[in-house]
Amino acid sequence: MPEWSDSEVAVDTDVSSPADQPMAPSGNCPPSAELYAPYAAEPSHRRRAASAFIFVTITLDMLAMGMIAPVLPKLITGFMGGNEASGAEMFGIFGTVWAVMQFGFSPLLGSLSDRFGRRPIVLLSNFGLGIDYLVMALAPTLGWLFVGRVVSGITSASVPTAMAYIADVTDPKKRAEAFGMVSAAFGLGFVLGPALGGVLGNVSPRLPFWVAGGMSLLNAMYGLFVLPESLSKDCRGTFSWRQANPLGSLTLLRRHRELFGMGCVLLLSYLTQQSLVNTWVLYTDYRYRWSARTVGLSLALVGVGSVIVGALLVRPLVKWLGQRSTLLWGLGIGWVGFAIFGLAPTGWLFLLGIPLMNLWGLAGPTAQGLMSVHVTPQEQGQLQGAVQCIRGLTALVGPGLFTFVFAAAIRPGRIHLPGAPFLLAAGILLSALPVAAVVTRREA
Repeated sequence: MPEWSDSEVAVDTDVSSPADQPMAPSGNCPPSAELYAPYAAEPSHRRRAASAFIFVTITLDMLAMGMIAPVLPKLITGFMGGNEASGAEMFGIFGTVWAVMQFGFSPLLGSLSDRFGRRPIVLLSNFGLGIDYLVMALAPTLGWLFVGRVVSGITSASVPTAMAYIADVTDPKKRAEAFGMVSAAFGLGFVLGPALGGVLGNVSPRLPFWVAGGMSLLNAMYGLFVLPESLSKDCRGTFSWRQANPLGSLTLLRRHRELFGMGCVLLLSYLTQQSLVNTWVLYTDYRYRWSARTVGLSLALVGVGSVIVGALLVRPLVKWLGQRSTLLWGLGIGWVGFAIFGLAPTGWLFLLGIPLMNLWGLAGPTAQGLMSVHVTPQEQGQLQGAVQCIRGLTALVGPGLFTFVFAAAIRPGRIHLPGAPFLLAAGILLSALPVAAVVTRREA
């Protein structure tokens, strides 16, 4: 795909309200992200408030999703007349549709933010998500609940825009650190969400929806007053449906050898992650006979480790080792954790693999930081949309892949290897290591 030309950059000279003005002065947009570090020179209270808002937004999004996780299956089963088998099937349909909405709308919202700015997309998503949770709290039928889940999949697809905002306001050399904080936000929501949802769900299965909706709306109102625009009007691109659809957005990755290679690394990494999402509970119940409480605590331990790595380790390690070495160490250590999961004969040995697996969290922020410097400012939203498309593809393929492997590994009459899904995940992640080493040689 060709580089943006001057004729493709939309320049609007109309006077906007102060809240809509970018934090950096307008001017001719630099042709490459390597030359674009607009906010490194003068940190201000507006910049800090904006960055904090984006961090809180992602945390609340993950928290809200985690809060409804313990109660949504029960609510669906209730609409199915208490039939647990039918409820499980319908819950699977809900999950698939939500993933499809994420896959389809992530690049669209990312491209819209490149054209109209990050602020309106983030705020509209926050307001939409808050209203949607309230609709789900009031849903009188399964159909209404289904519609609410579809809308939440769409509005939750604002993550690429939030990531693009961070790339806008962060010096390219410090983006890995900023993306690490985003990873910490994901982990924080992952830890607190299910726990809070379980407590609220004991009061009423609809109470978590009310609380999630209220938090999203309050966050949107706060952002309405404190969030400035991060993308100057001189740096905005034109909107194209060819680039805004899921497959079209991936063509951006073909522009540079590094982008394509790091896209492959993220594809393998996100596919590995699906083993955790889809087989953790099945595996630990089958092999170690863990109770629901033990499973919950183990997942909380994963979330805590994710917060520690993202918030506390990415920055000093990138400063000490550089982005490339940090990426390679994250991949090189992470696969060992998955191998331990698959081979551990006891639950205690299984738990020893969690810290090693958590160090894999060094790879994601550094990979995205390396990718972000190879696109222009008006393409950051498209890039983050493409990254979410990669994640969405693995969400469509991963559940069937790893659950099928697990089922085949424990079926009587065959080689009994219940840890096969995690061993497969270890192999997939290990295969990403040489790819990352080759495509980042220039960074060395």
